[in-house]
Amino acid sequence: MTHTAIKHLILGGARSGKSAYAEKLATQLAKQRQQPLLYIATAQAGDREMAARIAKHQQDRHSEWQLIEEPKDLPNALNSITQESVVLIDCLTLWLNNCLYVENADWQQDKTRFLSALAASPHTVFMVSNEIGLGVIPMGQLTREYVDQLGWLHQDLAQLCDNVTLTVAGLPHTLK
Repeated sequence: MTHTAIKHLILGGARSGKSAYAEKLATQLAKQRQQPLLYIATAQAGDREMAARIAKHQQDRHSEWQLIEEPKDLPNALNSITQESVVLIDCLTLWLNNCLYVENADWQQDKTRFLSALAASPHTVFMVSNEIGLGVIPMGQLTREYVDQLGWLHQDLAQLCDNVTLTVAGLPHTLK
């Protein structure tokens, strides 16, 4: 049975509850539709602290999740899913970092490919990302570029998505 493919962007600050909220929504929908749950993780453990964060996410995630670890090629990860699924991508903030700060990076091409793959995807996709543009403007050019690119990515995704939610202090606020 084919279901409507929903695209849902979930934004929030660090430790705002966005991942837990996304996992809860995805799990409920997958059970309702009797579809597999697929988790696309973009994190890479570059140091002990990040490895501990990844381990905590893995520990907190229920065993019903299938896992794809893909730090950069999200279009290929989405296109590789053959069975109609409920997909969670966590997180776009790290994905942007992985795409921007590698040798011979072409962020605009990566972003365009992802937006196209997402729009064409027959799967329901929940995406988690940090909303970092609400504070003081960063002093360094590199950091300002990152904040700008993430903000533009969020705007593009908000136009494409059916639902957009902002989580604050563990509380979801519907934006769209």
